[in-house]
Amino acid sequence: MRSNTRHTPSALRSQSMAEPRFLSDHVDHYFRERVEKTWGGGHIMHGRTPGPDSILMVTNDYLDLANNTQVLQAQIDSLRASDNTVVMSGVYLHGDSPQLDLEQDMADWMRTESSLLCQSGYAANVGLIQAIGAPGTPVYVDMFAHASLWEGVRSAGLEWKPFRHNDPSHLETMIKRNGPGIVVMDSVYSTTGSVAPIEALVAVANRHDCVTVVDESHSLGTHGDQGCGLVAGLGLQSEVHFVTASLAKSFAARAGIIACSERLRQFIKFNSFPAIFSSSLLPHDIAGLACTLDLIKTADAERERLHASATYLRQQLSALGYNVDSGQAQMIALEAGPEQSTMVLRDALESRGVFGSVFCAPATAAKRSLIRLSVNTSHTPEQIDRVIEVCAEIRDEVDLQNWPSTNRAKKSRDQSDVRVA
Repeated sequence: MRSNTRHTPSALRSQSMAEPRFLSDHVDHYFRERVEKTWGGGHIMHGRTPGPDSILMVTNDYLDLANNTQVLQAQIDSLRASDNTVVMSGVYLHGDSPQLDLEQDMADWMRTESSLLCQSGYAANVGLIQAIGAPGTPVYVDMFAHASLWEGVRSAGLEWKPFRHNDPSHLETMIKRNGPGIVVMDSVYSTTGSVAPIEALVAVANRHDCVTVVDESHSLGTHGDQGCGLVAGLGLQSEVHFVTASLAKSFAARAGIIACSERLRQFIKFNSFPAIFSSSLLPHDIAGLACTLDLIKTADAERERLHASATYLRQQLSALGYNVDSGQAQMIALEAGPEQSTMVLRDALESRGVFGSVFCAPATAAKRSLIRLSVNTSHTPEQIDRVIEVCAEIRDEVDLQNWPSTNRAKKSRDQSDVRVA
């Protein structure tokens, strides 16, 4: 049985060599201020262990492909057939290569000229911004954009210019004030499921001669024709310079991608530090991704079921008083606010067999932590109804009426009523 010993600083330090004072003070601050004071000696990310009948709404495997037998067999066949695997940086790949073939297949699917496979979505975003960020270039980042995009700005030594979430007019104000630069956004935001007004944001960026980067991690595979993503689905592939994505979502793999022109692909490949200084994907990775791509292209029925389930769940939770109306996609955020409140929510859900993903700082603002419910195609109507039933049961227990997000929704409704009157 796993030990439930609390991870106090003194207990952990006694098991290892002495730490320099600066490191000890830094680590002690974390245990003292977060683990002990905020989380009561536990950990916000670790509640109960799911049982066999639990409803798991924690996975990004939206199309339920992680254990697909065809994908597994493709990987097995590749492992058995490989007798000349060469582990090396992707910069050395040329000529006849399954990875280069897959990169072209991905580009064709995403309606772009070329693409570059990366070790992860994080590596794709950090490496891209680091490579294209010429000194002095302002980077306009949606305030809710993924942390990897912000880290790319930092690693490039550039200054970020945040613009209000999904606000084209504020973006335009910022560009007029600071000049042309790089405009960065997600197509679907991972915490709340909100969808970016990509057409309007891209129009602003192009009007002011900016570079556009759209992260499609949570829309590639689930949105657009054959799951090709929102950029291609909206016909904007010729208006966007770079489309990036983690392939650890709908593709259920450990990889990332940058889709762009061939000229820009060549530049990124030989200037992005993660691309240069990391080994390329292995043959069985490529085989699994290639098989998954074929399955995603033909998964229209699964996509339709996914969106229907997510829409139904969101509508029912909204009717129960949860502030979930800002999203439209398969991720639904129950924003309890302070981390202590989110722990109460976590325990209330898990005690009834519903498991979501905890989001807290640094993934969210300190006082806007939440539980994210991720819908996927494996969830049955009965399971979705059970989640709704549980969320109805716990409203008083989790003090829903006093959540900051509940109060924001009420204030917004009151203001709308005043405008209408």
